[in-house]
Amino acid sequence: MFKTRLLSGIVLIIIALATIISGGDILFATTLLISLIGLSELYKIAHLERKLLGMTGYVFTIVYYFMLRYQYKQYFMYFIMIFLVLVMIEYVILFPKFKADEIMIIFFGLFYVSIMLSYIYQTRLLEDGAYIVWLIFICSWGCDTCAYCVGMLIGKHKMAPKLSPKKSIEGGIGGIVGAALIGAIYAGVISQYLQSGENIIIVWFALICALGAIISQIGDLAASAIKRNHDIKDYGTLIPGHGGILDRFDSVIFTAPVIYLLATVIL
Repeated sequence: MFKTRLLSGIVLIIIALATIISGGDILFATTLLISLIGLSELYKIAHLERKLLGMTGYVFTIVYYFMLRYQYKQYFMYFIMIFLVLVMIEYVILFPKFKADEIMIIFFGLFYVSIMLSYIYQTRLLEDGAYIVWLIFICSWGCDTCAYCVGMLIGKHKMAPKLSPKKSIEGGIGGIVGAALIGAIYAGVISQYLQSGENIIIVWFALICALGAIISQIGDLAASAIKRNHDIKDYGTLIPGHGGILDRFDSVIFTAPVIYLLATVIL
């Protein structure tokens, strides 16, 4: 299992490197594909992935991404209202085929998966986005790795025993400190390519990664809570040793919009 997980992780890193460095339409298409797969995994837990409501979610995910691609973000509120009204029309016309909680999953899924993951692409579009976007993965996967190592070594106090029995408070703190340290080292390496002074960038990157790591762990636990509510171990089997897209990107979902926000406010 460890070998399979390691090999899958290496492949994921290679794909991330290739798509994020390329940016543009390659990253756009990859992020859209990941969002659609992740959305289908979420809908699958309610058996909606192949039904009309699920199809509506997929279509509006595609529409949303092309709004980003062609810079129509100013119409976002109209987009959301149309999506909500259309879903409610389907709910009413097909009643009682669908339940109210299924409608909530359809609406929630668009935000939780598609819109939040889109901030990977949106962060890449920022000034210096080619460098800033990597903070998303430092906060997510870097924090996860550091938390795992520290938890294995000295973890004694359970963080959330009902959600994730193996996670410890010590591991959580180690993940935050580790992400901040990686962020500072990363800033030291790439600071010469950025606009701000080197010392300022190192401090800001460390702070952003620390905050992002906290949010990352909340995202991880939130995904676990959804799985516990529906009695499933993994969202899917697409990534050997890791599960589905949502199993691997559960923390990225939360971290991506936070890094985008912090980058636009602080940097």
